[in-house]
Amino acid sequence: MVVDNRTGAGGVLAASTVAKATPDGHTLLLLTSFAISAALSQNLPYDPIKDFAGVTQIGFTTQALAAAPALGIKSVKELIALAQAQPGKLLYASGAAGLASHLNGEKFRFAAGIKVVNVAFKGGSDVVIETLAGRTQYCFAGLAPVLPFIKDGRLLALAVNTPQRSPALPDVPTLGETLAEFKKPESSSAMLAPAKTPRPILNQISKDIALVINLPDVRERLQFIGLTPAPSTPAEYDVILREQITALSKLVRDAGLRAR
Repeated sequence: MVVDNRTGAGGVLAASTVAKATPDGHTLLLLTSFAISAALSQNLPYDPIKDFAGVTQIGFTTQALAAAPALGIKSVKELIALAQAQPGKLLYASGAAGLASHLNGEKFRFAAGIKVVNVAFKGGSDVVIETLAGRTQYCFAGLAPVLPFIKDGRLLALAVNTPQRSPALPDVPTLGETLAEFKKPESSSAMLAPAKTPRPILNQISKDIALVINLPDVRERLQFIGLTPAPSTPAEYDVILREQITALSKLVRDAGLRAR
C-alpha cells in the first residue's frame, strides 16, 4: 500500500483525486472530515454521494469536553447550570471554524440551550493552553493533546463525545449520557472508493480492514491515539454517511456558519 498524503482544503483536495480515479479498488480515500466538508463547503469539485462508494467506517475520533478545576464544576450538568446562570459570559475554546472541536462546541451549545462565546484557535495545543490559563472556561479538544493534563489534574474531563466511554478515560461519562443529541456521532474516520467500484471489491476490502482493526494490538494502538474502532460494511457506511451529512448540514445552518 502506498500512502499519498494530499493535504489541503479540509480533505477536499484528496477527495477530488479519488473521485476521478479508476474504480478498480486500487485508489481509496481515508478521511475524518469527509462529512464535515460536504456540509460546510460550497461548490465542491465532486458530489459527496454520487461520486463515491463507501468501503468501511474506521472509527470515531475521541474529543474531550474539559474545564479547568478553578471553574468549580465537576459535571456536564453543572457546566450547563453555570452557563445558564451567566448567559454570554463563558468562553469556550476550539479549533478553527468548521473543525470537529468547533462543531462539537456548537452542537453542545444548541443541545444544552446555553449562550456561550466561541474562541477559535489554529491548533489543539492553543486550545488546551488557553483553558489551562483560565482565559477560556472550557474546551473541546482531541484526546491526544488534552489527556496529559487530565491525568495530572490540571484539567477536568467532564465528558467525551463518543458513543461509548473511552478506554483511556473509563470513569469519564459520554456526552450522550446527559444530552440525547450526542448519542450518535456526526463524523467519523472512514474509507471510501470511487463510485462504480464493483461491490465484490468493496466487500472484500471492507472485510480485510475489519480483520486488521479487530486485532488486539491494532485496537489498542487506535484507542491510544484517541480513535474508537467501529468498522462497518460498505452498505452500512453509505447509510451512516448520508445521516452524518444531513445532521451536520442542519448544525451548520443552525449555527450560522459560513460555508467555505
